[in-house]
Amino acid sequence: MERSRPLARRPFVALLTATALAATGTTALSSAARAADADLVRNGGFESGLDGWTCTSGTTVNSPVHGGSSALKATPAGADNARCAQTVTVRPDSQYTLSGHVRGAYVYLGASGTGTTDVSTWTQSAPDWRQLTTTFRTGPSTTRITLYTHGWYGTGAYHADDISLTGPGGETGQPPAPPAGLEAGTVTSTSVALSWSPVAGATGYAVYRDGIKVRTVSGTSATVSGLTPKTAYAFQVTALNDAGESARSATVTATTTEPDSGGGPSDLPPHALVGYLHASFANGSGYTRLADVPDSWDVIDLAFGEPTSVTSGDIRFERCPVTECPNVESDAEFKAAIEAKQAAGKKVLISIGGQNGQVRLTTTAARDTFVSSVSKIIDEYGLDGLDIDFEGHSLSLDADDTDFRNPKTPVIVNLISALKSLKARYGEDFVLTMAPETFFVQLGYQYYGTGKWGGQDPRAGAYLPVIHAMRDDLTLLHVQDYNSGPVMGLDNQYHSMGGADFHIAMTDMLLTGFPVAGDANNVFPPLRPDQVAIGMPATTNAGNGYVSPAEVTKTLDCLTKRTNCGSYATHGTWPGLRGLMTWSINWDRFGGWEFQRTFDGYFG
Repeated sequence: MERSRPLARRPFVALLTATALAATGTTALSSAARAADADLVRNGGFESGLDGWTCTSGTTVNSPVHGGSSALKATPAGADNARCAQTVTVRPDSQYTLSGHVRGAYVYLGASGTGTTDVSTWTQSAPDWRQLTTTFRTGPSTTRITLYTHGWYGTGAYHADDISLTGPGGETGQPPAPPAGLEAGTVTSTSVALSWSPVAGATGYAVYRDGIKVRTVSGTSATVSGLTPKTAYAFQVTALNDAGESARSATVTATTTEPDSGGGPSDLPPHALVGYLHASFANGSGYTRLADVPDSWDVIDLAFGEPTSVTSGDIRFERCPVTECPNVESDAEFKAAIEAKQAAGKKVLISIGGQNGQVRLTTTAARDTFVSSVSKIIDEYGLDGLDIDFEGHSLSLDADDTDFRNPKTPVIVNLISALKSLKARYGEDFVLTMAPETFFVQLGYQYYGTGKWGGQDPRAGAYLPVIHAMRDDLTLLHVQDYNSGPVMGLDNQYHSMGGADFHIAMTDMLLTGFPVAGDANNVFPPLRPDQVAIGMPATTNAGNGYVSPAEVTKTLDCLTKRTNCGSYATHGTWPGLRGLMTWSINWDRFGGWEFQRTFDGYFG
């Protein structure tokens, strides 16, 4: 170690003067630096939750933390790297330092939109808190940049805390003027379309319903959905920019119409119990004869019709063999049981697909074979309609297929055409239901197909064009809220199976509508409440995501009465929600009919 050099001898007064001047100069420089350079990050220590941040997957935790009492915890899942970002107003042609403390493997900190060279820094492994720092200079016309942190796919959760961006603050200006010209357009039983005049300097708009902010949009129109039929609502809008929010516009009132019962037979009960019956296999739960299914079950889906090959379109329905199901009834008894159920007002459908029945209608020939073979099954057994339970790789989107309203992928287009043909053949009383997984529907809020830059799973959101094209003919959509990974809800937070919140968030998305892949100009419209049932496993044996009767009741209370809700705030109240679906009737019998009893106890 190098020793300190001795001070040269100087007059004592001169030394004191120099020391004083040095101290004064240091103080002056520090004050000037503080005046020019500020920390521009809002809530960089996550002490106010995720306020100021937009996260694909994130929450705040109290341990571990680097400073204060909170830190960010974000978990990459699937094709998501758990990015958290914030847009900051900056000054053109200025120098900035971005810094933050992180923990975990493959954690990134960066800035984009700098107008020069976007920067990032990362650590491969940080078992304890480690500071990441990078610098950049803004371009000559740059006034806003986005700073972010993210992890990496499949590497587990990471933590971040005390994120700062030091440099001169930008000019924020003034909030915009309030919007004018607000008016109500199309009004349905559950939605009101609004429009207003653009406001100079606005970067977005907030929509208020009865004094509560219900959504923000980038354009000058919005449809507020999830409303109650025959109810008056008051609406206002405000304009937004970096400086803040304007005063609210003048109020417009609108009253929703009588409920529309279209989209299938009107003789379904107001609240229906839907279940799948293992008709071609036993699957550990034992075989249940159709005649032994209790009267509580309003829609019975015979599982499953399966293709002779993936792309043939040739669907066959083979009843469970005696070797696997010793108590299986004869064909005559089975058909007699179908007639008895129908006489009692029940609907019996053939369900196509399932876990093992992959169906890809890649050609028009396969489409036509699908229509003829499914018709043959319906006619032979005298069934009421069809359930589409396409899973796995049955539906996916081509790379250039980006608009759910105008699909062009053959397997999507051909399926829609086939379903329309079947509906036309059997008429208005034909029952059409669908049972997609969350990956194919609600995940479309975040991802749609391969994405704008490619690399995403082409199956993401792939059911949306089918549902949308058939919405006027669709009797029921009952998404499988089970065997699902975490899915982002309309609150931009991830929700996981195992409690009422997951079912509430997933159902709210269907009844409220959502922008596909986050595009405010590409919104998947809401379905009617009478078209929606909630899919749940009957027992712990039936699938991942089982919830107790208490959680089922909590789900129904929140969605139909807006009481007993948890952390997720719904965008409406839907007393006309059709009901519940379960996998399966066989498993519910195995579990002592718990699911059926919960439904009966709630709806009577």
